[in-house]
Amino acid sequence: MRTRLVFWGKNEADEKVLIGLNLNENESTIDVYIFPESEITEDFASQMQDQWRSGKDILFPENHITEQRTLGITQSMLPDGYSVQREDILKRAQTEWHFVVLSSKLYRAYQNELDDLKEKLQKLEQFDPGFWEELKGFWSKVQTQVREKNLFRDHANKIRKGTDELFTEMKKLRKQLDAEFHELSEKHFAHFKEQLEAIDKKVQDGLSLQPIFQELKDLQKKFRDTKFTRDHRAQVWKKLDGLFKKVKKEKYGDESTGRMSPLERIKRRYDGLINAIAKMERSIGRDRKDLAFQKERIENTDGSLEAQLRAAKTKMIEERVESKGEKLEDMLRTRKQLEDKMELLEAREKERAAREEIKKAKADIKDKIAQDIKKAEEERSHDPDIQKAAEALLDDGKKKAGQIVESIEEGLEDVVDTIKAIAFVLEEKVDQVIEDLRGEEE
Repeated sequence: MRTRLVFWGKNEADEKVLIGLNLNENESTIDVYIFPESEITEDFASQMQDQWRSGKDILFPENHITEQRTLGITQSMLPDGYSVQREDILKRAQTEWHFVVLSSKLYRAYQNELDDLKEKLQKLEQFDPGFWEELKGFWSKVQTQVREKNLFRDHANKIRKGTDELFTEMKKLRKQLDAEFHELSEKHFAHFKEQLEAIDKKVQDGLSLQPIFQELKDLQKKFRDTKFTRDHRAQVWKKLDGLFKKVKKEKYGDESTGRMSPLERIKRRYDGLINAIAKMERSIGRDRKDLAFQKERIENTDGSLEAQLRAAKTKMIEERVESKGEKLEDMLRTRKQLEDKMELLEAREKERAAREEIKKAKADIKDKIAQDIKKAEEERSHDPDIQKAAEALLDDGKKKAGQIVESIEEGLEDVVDTIKAIAFVLEEKVDQVIEDLRGEEE
């Protein structure tokens, strides 16, 4: 975008003049040069159009007028009494130059912020994650302005170059820190590996499992608080988790490694969801605290440009809070659904346990009745009257046999009805019976 323009125009006396306008973007002012027609040669007019307008300085004639004016949106860039042939170009230039001034202010603000970051980096002795995030935040902010074309390409390139230099220095510090961290992780990995191998040998030697299990729990706590590389952490966890499963299998048998019940699975999912909800609520709390800080800074800001930037950042945080709020509401709905499912499954589990107790009680009573019937049959088999009845059945033939069978069937029906009645009473009173039995045992 040009910052110098040349127009043919007229003065108050309707005399032809050549007008040159030069933008001082840092001061937000315009240098106005007015040359009367008597001083304008064809060669000078060509130099103004070709060279001076492109940014090159040329020698001006002595007889000319110079004036400096403040750039504004509504205020004319020309002195009073002067006009130009292309008013449309002049108005468009005025709007574009106002944008140039604002963009330059934004560039200088970012350049000052970049200089402050350079000073901070010079004072660092080792990699600082906080400064790394601050540098990333600065560059993200600049990129937003570049995407929105609020910064000119040359300005953006200068800031990019300076930021890249800071990132390069920080990467060197991080590489040094990574090497130190990897060395420390190697020591931790070797220490845990040695301890896990010792515990594994205790299991293989058949030592008491309870102290071994407690030792694993203590080691697991240390593992969570110890810093590892990703690879070392994965290896240690694989061995630690395998030993937990091995000890549980030795202690409780194969049932400890079997499938979980639906209620256990939902409880585990519920516990994970509760942790996720707590994390989301903390995250929203941090965003709201940041939002309050930004709003306070807007009220106390000194410049409109900073206020505009703060307002944009506030809007971004508000949208982030709204998005997280929607996710939190969905998580809370899921929590309610899981609670309802757990309540239902727990009720079903209680019903199932009650049915099992009733079923067991019925089976015990049926066994007792069957034993009593068998005992009674054995006693009747030795009764002489029954033996005579049997002989009578053979003598009287089919008719008497049929009568006796009918009588026996009626008797069996009475027995069945009796058993059904007992079962009904048991089903109604089984809870009380069980409680009474437990009371007697106690």
